[in-house]
Amino acid sequence: MKHILKVENVSKNYGKFTALNNVSISVPKGSVFGLLGPNGAGKTSLIRIINQITLPDTGKIYLDDEALIPEHVHQIGYLPEERGLYKSMKVGEQALYLAQLKGLSKSEAKKRLKIWFEKFDISDWWDKKIQELSKGMAQKVQFIVTVLHQPKLLIFDEPFSGFDPINANLIKDEILKLRDEGASIIFSTHRMESVEEMCEHIALINKSNKILDGKLSDIKSEFKENKFSVGLQCENSEGLYNEIREKFTVEKSENFNNSNLGITIKLPQNETSTNLIKFLNGKSQITHFTEIIPNANDIFLKAVANNE
Repeated sequence: MKHILKVENVSKNYGKFTALNNVSISVPKGSVFGLLGPNGAGKTSLIRIINQITLPDTGKIYLDDEALIPEHVHQIGYLPEERGLYKSMKVGEQALYLAQLKGLSKSEAKKRLKIWFEKFDISDWWDKKIQELSKGMAQKVQFIVTVLHQPKLLIFDEPFSGFDPINANLIKDEILKLRDEGASIIFSTHRMESVEEMCEHIALINKSNKILDGKLSDIKSEFKENKFSVGLQCENSEGLYNEIREKFTVEKSENFNNSNLGITIKLPQNETSTNLIKFLNGKSQITHFTEIIPNANDIFLKAVANNE
């Protein structure tokens, strides 16, 4: 697997406070990589180091197999959580200025901005000042400026903050299109439903340390707890429920009536579902049988709790 970014054993201290402790991550090319963690975990410190806003105390960073240097700024697009547009400047004037800072000529910047402004239906904002725009409108402009120079690596820190559901979905679709067109993306968010929808790989940082890293589907398999959601149809659901409780660990029951029973059963880690199915088949009709796979939110909470 080829990687667009490799962070190797990076540490960062501010006085006696350790922001990052020997953190390593690798971002696969053409992927959406979720950089996750509670507030104050160290995510922003790592993002600032990748963007060369600050330098690491120790460790190395490689962009597309080259040691990171100042010139790589043109190959990275960064949308920070705290937006940074100049409120008194006109939208078009500011977009052109920022695009040229990223290495685009004025004529090429105008051409690309026209395409993006039409795509987002904001062409009539060109001569408005940023202070005249709503927060969501301003964030559309900043998103465009972030991606306009078509960088190899895009870093989005809470990109949906301030957007209504319609515009959040619009931005999500554009991020996925950029990935499909070859961009590699680091996506930092507290919205775990967005992680589920968008991220193939994740890293979780807590208290300055990386505590989890890998392909999301593999991590989900690692965090499975041998739980099953089962629907049963039988003549005496109460009697069956009591039998199941004697033999297995019951975590939840629902739809409890005379002939139907919905139940969540947790098996010991060394036991497969075969014996459970065999037992239930002998006493009822199984209407559904599904293994419960933890979602990103479950994994986040459990991994952080285990690290406390």
